[in-house]
Amino acid sequence: MQLTEIPGVGPKTAALFEKLGVKSCEDLLAYYPIHYDAYLPPVAVGTLTPGAKCAVRGMIARAVVVRPMGRVTVAVTELEDPTGKIRLTWYNAPFMRTVLKRGQEYVFRGTVAIRKGARVLEHPEVFAPDKYEEKIRTLVPVYGLTKGLSGNAVAKAVRWCLDHLPHDQEYLPEEVVRVTGLLGERQAVEDIHFPENEDSLQAARSRLVFDEFFLFILAMRLLKESTADIANAFPMEMGWEIEELIDQLPYRLTAAQERVWHEVEADLGGSRLMSRLIQGDVGSGKTVIAFLAMVMAAQNGYQSALMAPTEVLARQHYEKLCKMKEDFGLASVRPVLLTGSLKAAERRAALRAIESGEANAVIGTHALIQAGVSYKALSLVITDEQHRFGVYQRKALTEKGAPPNMMVMSATPIPRTLGVIYYGDLDISVIDELPARRLPIKNAVVGPGWRPNAWNFIRKELTAGHQAYVICPMIEANEELEAENVIDYSKLLRKEFPDHKVAMLHGRMKPDEKNKIMAAFAAGETHVLVSTTVVEVGVDVPNATVMLIENAERFGLATLHQLRGRVGRGDAQSYCIFLAGQSSEEIRERLDILSKSNNGFEIAEKDFELRGPGDLMGIRQSGEAMFRLADVSRDRRVLTLAGRMAADILHDDPALLGDEMTGLRRRIRAYMAENEGAVIL
Repeated sequence: MQLTEIPGVGPKTAALFEKLGVKSCEDLLAYYPIHYDAYLPPVAVGTLTPGAKCAVRGMIARAVVVRPMGRVTVAVTELEDPTGKIRLTWYNAPFMRTVLKRGQEYVFRGTVAIRKGARVLEHPEVFAPDKYEEKIRTLVPVYGLTKGLSGNAVAKAVRWCLDHLPHDQEYLPEEVVRVTGLLGERQAVEDIHFPENEDSLQAARSRLVFDEFFLFILAMRLLKESTADIANAFPMEMGWEIEELIDQLPYRLTAAQERVWHEVEADLGGSRLMSRLIQGDVGSGKTVIAFLAMVMAAQNGYQSALMAPTEVLARQHYEKLCKMKEDFGLASVRPVLLTGSLKAAERRAALRAIESGEANAVIGTHALIQAGVSYKALSLVITDEQHRFGVYQRKALTEKGAPPNMMVMSATPIPRTLGVIYYGDLDISVIDELPARRLPIKNAVVGPGWRPNAWNFIRKELTAGHQAYVICPMIEANEELEAENVIDYSKLLRKEFPDHKVAMLHGRMKPDEKNKIMAAFAAGETHVLVSTTVVEVGVDVPNATVMLIENAERFGLATLHQLRGRVGRGDAQSYCIFLAGQSSEEIRERLDILSKSNNGFEIAEKDFELRGPGDLMGIRQSGEAMFRLADVSRDRRVLTLAGRMAADILHDDPALLGDEMTGLRRRIRAYMAENEGAVIL
């Protein structure tokens, strides 16, 4: 159903929705809130802290005064309770003089700020005490917005879709619903948008997270069945070139790298196709394992392909492999770059070289799996799961000739027990050791009052010739959510650092634009990059020495650790500043974990212990994630349940042919179509 069928949504409003990736009513129902505004019981004035959004109950201590302030007016009064007083201000709201009566009691709800050394609630909501009592513990959805589109407009459109869209009957088999005790799908969608309370929100999220994991796992298992036990058409032997290369590297492989390389080497020389996940923390040295495998393939007369998520990263991998070839005289390795931005003549030349076998180490983006790319002897495919290449894209690459060996690299810190479920089509190797040559990143956890110091520190690093990242949780300002945003922050820093180039990056930009921005930063042409978490899996910029993360409390620790991994890649000492927009003992305890550990697996475990699966109030960690809601570490219990249910179903009905599987077959077809899959059921 088209968005313009919703009352009040015309072509202009529909265009605003489209900027958010919402093109239909179905898309809108899957556009989940990024946050929920909780109406909590009022707190005492004496306990208020700057940056906190809260409600206070008290008496108006003096009459409202309205004063001119340039082109605006400001209404000012004072609230008093037994613990103290706080100033209240509203801009362009002279009517507050008639709304508020001196000596009467009200509840005011807003964000505490410091103005001229005094605490103030700016533009707070006003409630009669009995009316606020009715709202306590209710949750109001907060959506990601774009300029011109309000949260209320999104919520009204969602409500209309819920009331008017036809809803399919439950697709899960009756036995699965009974055993799991999950909420019905229709109720879950309604409650994720408009929960009555935290319990209903938790139940809704659990059901929708289960769906995401369950369909993903089933699709993987079905794909695995179609490719299981395939003979290795490209058996390889390890020759002198590999041994010499390892000996000549300017650093020794860690014991973990050596162990994983021997596992890969054994796979490539085995009788069965390799399907292996190389899991390692940020900076653990996964790429060198990939390059060694590509060299081994070339040495044996075969081709290999490495697929990167962006053109910038593909080019960086290509340049590194070319340098390795030159530095170590790897005559058998003949690299070629294949990306969407190549000129027509360059693309034709690359395609000819790939088809003839002249090029045997192919590095590129999704261009590697597009029509017109033909390989002579593709023996090995390497992708990076952290960049969200799904099983379908991997499978598409395997269909470019005889099935090749498959290596998937991931920096996601998933415990092995969960990895067996999540990466069910892959064997797992773990690089659990960081190279000794890397300088540990120095960390600081600070509050908003330390921001000027952070900027001064960045200025010092820029003056020394280095670069910096600044991460914000939002793309643009959201009137319903107090958080820093990329667009406004970029403007601030351009004024703060007039002698340095500041650029911004976010997920709504077109791929070509994002590639150009990252390329300029990688080349040192841009000095400060203000970004959302899209840089979490960005390129290697050794000259970047500072990572400042605003509103750090709004991200999971695993995401913060991945972001921190963008710095510390060169010889210079690097730093990460976690700036919390809100202060509390719980927030401090969580963020301090990052100061005490650089181990991604350990951090993920601690994050789960502290946040647990029930912490639903934070912003979704990445706009480009494989799942809309699910988080592999945080939702481990649901993942385990989904894995068990999928295994039980396939054990009893491997082809899903039973009558009770009709809805499930239909849903998997739709799921695979959305994800470019091709499995006939």
